[in-house]
This record gives sequence, structure tokens and C-alpha cells, in this order.
Amino acid sequence: MVVRVLVFAAGFVITLWTVVAAVRTVILPRSDQSLLSRIVFRSLRRVFRLVAGPGRSFDWRDRVMAYFGPVGLLALVVVWLSLVTAAFTLMFWAVEQNGWGSAYHESGSSLLTLGFAGVDGALLRTMAFVEAALGLALLALLITYLPTLYGAFSRRETLVALLEVRAGTPPSAVEMLLRFHRIGWTDRLSDVWTDWERWFADVEESHTSYPVLTFFRSPQADRHWVTAAGTVLDAAALTLASLDADRQPQAALALRAGFISLRRIADSFGIEYDPDPAPDDPISIARDEFDAALDALEADGVALKPDREQAWRDFAGWRVNYDSVLLDLAELTMAPYAPWSSDRSAPRHRRPEVKRWGWRRNPSGIRQ
Repeated sequence: MVVRVLVFAAGFVITLWTVVAAVRTVILPRSDQSLLSRIVFRSLRRVFRLVAGPGRSFDWRDRVMAYFGPVGLLALVVVWLSLVTAAFTLMFWAVEQNGWGSAYHESGSSLLTLGFAGVDGALLRTMAFVEAALGLALLALLITYLPTLYGAFSRRETLVALLEVRAGTPPSAVEMLLRFHRIGWTDRLSDVWTDWERWFADVEESHTSYPVLTFFRSPQADRHWVTAAGTVLDAAALTLASLDADRQPQAALALRAGFISLRRIADSFGIEYDPDPAPDDPISIARDEFDAALDALEADGVALKPDREQAWRDFAGWRVNYDSVLLDLAELTMAPYAPWSSDRSAPRHRRPEVKRWGWRRNPSGIRQ
């Protein structure tokens, strides 16, 4: 008798754990993913990374990783339903005492609302009705989850696609500034920073509430939300540090919104970073790379500030706020090649320092 009570209690706890995990994953509008979701996605990611190994071509890796997000969602639902089936199998066994085969038979029939396994008794019928309701509820959660997910994906990809026209393929901060200069739109950069400030806010909200969106890849293999974010942040940093033009406070706001957004997304994956870096901390961009960028801008007639030493210090002071998280997110998502971001974040260079299960929350320290 004691054993059956313990078995029933175990089944009840597993059911409750599964339902709470589903609610936290789909309904709760904040970065508070369950242990179950993390186990599923991290286990599945190991399989995908094995198939899309670093020795493969990027085209192969991109095709494989494009399935990671959708397959992860389906796997999550399968795990939810499997756990509920197992939990109610335990409870049916504890109550009816007809053996494990009969308990599994009744649990599966109830969950899938097939009704081929009849049960007798008020308690057993109540359990069957509850399991059937849970099965329908979990499937309904997935159905309602997908439009929200793909709506956020569509909003994210609109500006990413438009950036290809403005910054080239792969996107480059220098190319972006050159193109705006050539068409005489340098004075309209403030509109760009406003659009991307909103984009960063939207991406932060959607990608922390639904972390699987982080791994949804763009329709085109050479586009990616991480490299687009890095390009815009670098372009804003170059504008503030180097361009001899009227002050652009909107660029500073876009930069702040950008690195805070990337940090919050990094927090949701437990990626370690310095929340309050010093302006003179080292960054992944070398001084000669910065000088080459300014040379390209100057050669095209872009007006630059005369003091390059100060410009470098100002640029580095901005870049240090998002340098490490940008590279870590590029590596985490296997982003395609782009200068000053994924080109220095490949697995052969470094891997993000991710805690095993903990979801780290750091205050977003602000410099500059």
C-alpha cells in the first residue's frame, strides 16, 4: 500500500512539473525557462552540433541548423506528452492494481482521447478526464504558440533583410556608412538608429521570452540577426567616434539599446560576460583594423574627426560593451561570416562560457 501511494505521488509530481514547464515555456512572458526545456534543447543541440560538425562546409551546417529550432519545438511537445503518459501510467497502476500493461493502455487512451480503454470507478474516470484535458491543452499551447513565435520572427527579419541593401552581403559597418554617404543620406542616419533601437527592444523581449527564436535562421543563408545587430552597433559606434558631423544622440540610444538587448539574451543562456567593463579593456577589433576602416571612409570623401587616437579610444569604449556577447552569440547560433563579429567567433577560436544549468542574470552595466 505504501509503495502504491508513493508511486501515485511520483506520478502526480511528474504531471505537475510538466504542466508548469509548459506554462513557463509558452505562456509566461519573461525569461524564465524551465529545467525541462533546457534539457530538451541542450540535448538536441548536441546532436545537431555533431551532425553539423566544424569540419563540414558552412552551407551544410546552415542547412542542418535551420532545422534545430522547429525540431526542438516538436521534440518539446513529444517530451511533454510522453511525461504525462508516464505519470498517469504510474497513477493508474497505483489505483487500479491491474498491472503495468493495463495502466499504460488506459493512460495512452486517455491522453490521446481515443477512448478505447474503458475505466470503472469515479476516481479512475476522473483521472482519465484530467489526462485527456491535459493532452488537449498541451497541443493547444503549441498551436497558439506558433503564430506568436513566427510573428516575432517576421518582425525581426524585416530589418535584417533591409540591411542587405544598406550594408551589403555580408553586412559591414564600413560599407553601410559608405553607402549612406554615396547616396547623400548621411543626415538620415538618425532614422536608421531609431528603427534599430525599436528592433533591439523587440528582439530582447521576444528572444528572452521565447529563447528558441535565437536559433531560427534567416530565409537566406548569408543573413543572420546576430551579424545584423553587430553591423548596426559597429556603424553607430563608428559614427559617434569618427564621423565629423553633428552630434547624433539617437546613435548613442541605439547603441545602448543594442548592447543591453544582447546582454539580456546572453543572460537567458547563462553566457558569462563582464557587466561593467572599463572603456580601455581589450576588444576583439585590432587598432590596424580600425585604421583600415577609417582609411576606407576617408578615401571615399567621408568627413572624419582629425584626432584618430581619440576616435579609437571612443570606438573601443563603445565596442567593449557588446564585444564579448556579440562573439558568443555568433558562435552559439553558428552565424554566417561577417566582418567584426562571426569572423572571429568560430569554434576554433573560442566557445561561450555557459553554465551547465543555471540561468544567469547580471545587471546590464553601462559604460560610455
